[in-house]
Amino acid sequence: MAFPYLASGTGARGQDAGNTLGVTVPDDAKMLLAADELIYNRDAQNVSAVGGVQINYNGYRMVAQRVDYNQQTGRVMAVGNIELVEPDGNRIYADSLDVTDDFGQGFINSIRVETLDNTRFAAESGERVGGRDVILNNGVYTACLPCADKPDRPPLWQIKAERIIQNGEKHTVRLEKARFELFGNAVAYLPVAVVPDHTVKRKSGFLFPKMSMTENLGFGVTVPYYYVISNHMDATLNTTGYTKQGVLIDGEVRRRYRNGSVKFQFAAIKQARPGAFAAGSSDATSDARGMIGSSGEFKINPRWTFGWDAMYQTDNNFAYTYSLEGKKQSTFTNKVYLTGLGEQNYFNASAYYFDVQNADALNASEKSQAVVLPVVDYSYVAPEPIAGGELSADLNFTSLSRYKADTSVVGNSRRYRGLKGYMSRMTGEVEWDRTFNLGGLLLTPLVAARGDAYGFNMTGPTNYAGNFTNEASATRYMLTAGLEARYPILMTTDNSSHVFEPMAQIFARNDEQLAGRLPNEDAQSFVFDTTTLFSRDKFSGYDRVEGGTRANVGVRYTGTFDNGFGLNAMFGQSFHLAGLNSFATPDLVNVGADSGLETKKSDYVAGAGVTTPYGVSVAVNTRLDEKTLDVRQTNAMVGFSNKRLTTNVIFTQLAAQPEYAFATKSNEIQTNSSFKLNDNWSTFGSLTYDIDNKLISKYGAGIAYGDECTTLTLAYSEINDKNNTTANDWAVNAVLTFRTLGDIKVGTEELTNND
Repeated sequence: MAFPYLASGTGARGQDAGNTLGVTVPDDAKMLLAADELIYNRDAQNVSAVGGVQINYNGYRMVAQRVDYNQQTGRVMAVGNIELVEPDGNRIYADSLDVTDDFGQGFINSIRVETLDNTRFAAESGERVGGRDVILNNGVYTACLPCADKPDRPPLWQIKAERIIQNGEKHTVRLEKARFELFGNAVAYLPVAVVPDHTVKRKSGFLFPKMSMTENLGFGVTVPYYYVISNHMDATLNTTGYTKQGVLIDGEVRRRYRNGSVKFQFAAIKQARPGAFAAGSSDATSDARGMIGSSGEFKINPRWTFGWDAMYQTDNNFAYTYSLEGKKQSTFTNKVYLTGLGEQNYFNASAYYFDVQNADALNASEKSQAVVLPVVDYSYVAPEPIAGGELSADLNFTSLSRYKADTSVVGNSRRYRGLKGYMSRMTGEVEWDRTFNLGGLLLTPLVAARGDAYGFNMTGPTNYAGNFTNEASATRYMLTAGLEARYPILMTTDNSSHVFEPMAQIFARNDEQLAGRLPNEDAQSFVFDTTTLFSRDKFSGYDRVEGGTRANVGVRYTGTFDNGFGLNAMFGQSFHLAGLNSFATPDLVNVGADSGLETKKSDYVAGAGVTTPYGVSVAVNTRLDEKTLDVRQTNAMVGFSNKRLTTNVIFTQLAAQPEYAFATKSNEIQTNSSFKLNDNWSTFGSLTYDIDNKLISKYGAGIAYGDECTTLTLAYSEINDKNNTTANDWAVNAVLTFRTLGDIKVGTEELTNND
C-alpha cells in the first residue's frame, strides 16, 4: 500500500551559488514521497522507496521503480522506468539516475527528453555539473515525431553529436562533432557549433543562409548575421553574393520603445554586369545603387497613433529589382500619418509621396506623381439622435503639388490625370437621415449639405475641349434632399425561406457647379455596378460630386434552403430625371464617359450568386446596354473547395471605353488552384490569360510539403513583360523550414499557396 512521507527541509541542501538555472530550493522546502514500500536504514542514514515510487519536490515530479536517498551525501539514486517532470514542463525519461537532492548535479543513463514544444533529445548518458551545465554523450536532437507504423525508422531530420553541452549560465548549446541527417543520411558536418538554448529568445550570431534565383541577378546566396544590441534594440546584416551582379549589402536596425518602435534600413551594391538587364532600363544604366529607409509607429495614447514609412534610393527601381524587404512594391508609398479614433469620431492626417518603381530610366511616371502634403480626414457621428435620426459630419482637406503634368492618350482622347502646379481643397458635409417603419414599408428621408473651397495655381491643360477655370480660387456647394423606400417581403416554405426587397431612391440636388472646370485628382476611378447602384454619390472621391435629380430603382433577393443551398440576386437601373447629368459632363479624365450613367436611362446592372453544400460557389456581376442589351462589363467567379481541392476561376470582360480607359475591349481569365495529394504533399498554381491577345500574361506553379517538424514550398513564376518594366521576368522561389532550427530560403518573392 502507498505510504506518504514528509521529509523536513533540513535533509535537503539549498542550491549553491553556482546554479544559475533559476531553480532555487527554499530552506523549508518539503518532499512528498509515496511508494508501495518504505525502508529505513538508520545506521547508514539511507531511505529506500520501492515499488510505484512518486516524489514531488520543489516543483519537480518523479516516478520510478526504486529510489534510494542518502541523507549523509544528499544524493538521490533511482532505477527502473524513470520519468522526471521538471518545473518548466519538460519530461526526462531514463533507466537510472544519480543526482543531488536539489537536482543540481548528477548522472543519468539512457536519457530521453521531451520538451513542451514537442522537441526531443536522446543520449546514451548524461551528466549535470555544478547545477549549471548539462552534458549529453552521443546525443540526438529532432523536432519530428516518431513514425507511428515504424517507430524504428529515422525521423525526417535529426542532429547527432558526440557531445551536447548546455551551458546554464550563457544559455548556449555546444555541439561537438555534429552532423545533420535527412532520412537517416548525413548531409552536413560541423566539428563544433554553438547555438542558443530553448530559453533564449534572442542571441547574436549567423542565421540560416538564404538563396535566390532570378533572370538577371543570377543565383544568389545571402548570409544573415543577427546582432543583439540591447534588450530593446537589435540589428540584422545581410551579405548577398549574386553570380551576375556581385555583392549586395543590406541591413536593418530595430529599436522598441515603451509605446512604439522604429526601424532603419539600408542597402547598397556596385553591379558587376549592368548589361544583363534590358538595354536602356534604369537597372542597366545604373552602376552603384543604394537605398536608405525608415519606418516607425508610436501609440501616443489609447486613441492617437503617429507613424511613418519612407525610403530614398539612388534610382527608381533598385528596391523592386532586388526585392528589399518592406520596400519591394511596384509603387512604394512614402507616408507620415497621425490617426485618432474615438467612439463617435475619427481623425487622420497624412502626407504622401509615391515612388513608382519600374525600369524607365527617365523615371517619367514618378516625376508626374503628386506630392500630397497633407490630406486630413475627420468624421463625426452624433452620440444621441437628432430629431429621431442620425446626424453625421465629414471634413476633408487635401493639399498637393505636382512638378510635371501627368497625361495619357486613350484612343482619340487625351486624359489629364494631373496638372502641373499646386492645388488645395477643403470639403465639409453634413448629413441627417431617419428610417420609419410603416407596416413593413421602410422609408428613409435624407437631407445633406456640402461645400467645397478650392485654391490653386496650376498650368491649364492644352487642347482641352472643356472650359478649365483660370481663377486662383473657386467655391461650390451641393444640397441634397432624398427619400429611400424598401419593402422586404418574406416568403417561407417547408424547406426554404425567401426575401424579396423592392427598393427605390430619389435624390433632388442642384446641378454640379464648375463641372469639368476643376482638377480631378481623387475621383478618377469609376465602376457602375450593383455595388454602387444605390449610392447617393457614385463618384469615388471628393473632386467630383454627383448633381441633378436622379432615381435609382431595383430589387434584391435572398434565398436559403434547408439542404444547404443559398441564392442571392440583384437587378436595377438608374434614371437621370432633371438638371445637369454629371456623368455626361466630361472632365480632365473623362471619368463619366462610357460609364453606363451618361444617358437619361442608365445601363442595366445585375448580379447573382449561388452557394452549395458541395463546395461549389458561383458569382456574376454584369452591366447591360440599356438599348441593345449588349454586355458592357462582366465579372464572374466560379469556385470549388473540398478537403483536397481548392480552385477558382475569375472571368473579367470590359467593353471598349475609348473616351475613358480602354481603346479596345478587354477579356481576361485568372485562375488559381491547390490540390492536396495526401496529408503532407500538395500542389498549387495560378495563371492569367489575355483572351484578346491570346497570350498568358502571368503564371506560376509549385509544390508544398508540411508535417509537424518540416515544411517545404517550391514555386516558379513568370511574367510576360513585353515593355521591360520589371528587371526579372521569371523567378524560382523556395522555403525549407526546420522547426526550431530556422528557414532555408530560395527566392525573393512571397510564395502563393492557397492550401
